[in-house]
Amino acid sequence: MGADMNGFQPADEDFEARVRASYARMPVMALIGADLTVVRPGHVEIELPYRRDLCQQHGFFHAGMVSTIADTAGGYAAYSLFAAESAVLAVEFKINLMSPAAGDRLRAVGRVLKPGRTLTVCEIDVFASRDGAEKLCARMQQTCIQLAGRDDLPAG
Repeated sequence: MGADMNGFQPADEDFEARVRASYARMPVMALIGADLTVVRPGHVEIELPYRRDLCQQHGFFHAGMVSTIADTAGGYAAYSLFAAESAVLAVEFKINLMSPAAGDRLRAVGRVLKPGRTLTVCEIDVFASRDGAEKLCARMQQTCIQLAGRDDLPAG
């Protein structure tokens, strides 16, 4: 099990399958039509195709959609480095919406900045694509907690 180009070593050699299985159990991602496209140690990308029902009154992706895919990309970037017998939750994030999320697709790129035994800090950029050109529309900083010894399956 080798380190990714960012130098982070996953604690679980099956990290990608574990991340993808957890993502598949997340109903909100299916609801909005977001796709998990890239999973590497400490790096996750999620894409969201344009749909009018995901937009605000001006036709831009709603800030809630931007935040949702950013939060998820960061959380799974952190989770990719966690032990197999763990779960992940966001404990804090701040997002800067830097330009309208206007385009035919959004792409959230989540990267671990600093992994930790309990808390992991991530940075997430969200890009809006139009005619193949991407524009940075948001940046999030997020802190996630590793819930060691807790299964990632739904409660109950």
